[in-house]
Amino acid sequence: MEEPEMQLKGKKVTDKFTESVYVLANEPSVALYRLQEHVRRSLPELAQHKVGVASLAKYLLRPLQADMQRWEEQSQGAIYTVEYACSAVKNLVDSSVYFRSVEGLLKQAISIRDHMNASAQGHSPEEPPPPSSA
Repeated sequence: MEEPEMQLKGKKVTDKFTESVYVLANEPSVALYRLQEHVRRSLPELAQHKVGVASLAKYLLRPLQADMQRWEEQSQGAIYTVEYACSAVKNLVDSSVYFRSVEGLLKQAISIRDHMNASAQGHSPEEPPPPSSA
């Protein structure tokens, strides 16, 4: 009878021991320790990989950056040219009042010239020139 009793006690001890080992193995501090070990082992390799990827990206993007800068400069030049042309057209439209005034003055000067030529030749002009309103 002692043997089954011994087996029962042995089973209880091994079950309690297994449970204790399981609890210890899954304790949060042990999990954090394992996580810390993993980070220490894999972090240098990950950092080296990141440096490699960054240098590869810089190497691949260098020609694109030069092209982009050149395109940006060209587009800025084109934008300036268009804005300057628009400003010139707007100034021309705004100065149309002055052009009309100059046109009126030229017509009046031509009329006065014709009147003076007619007077100098001894002919009387049909009508004297209108007075200037400018």
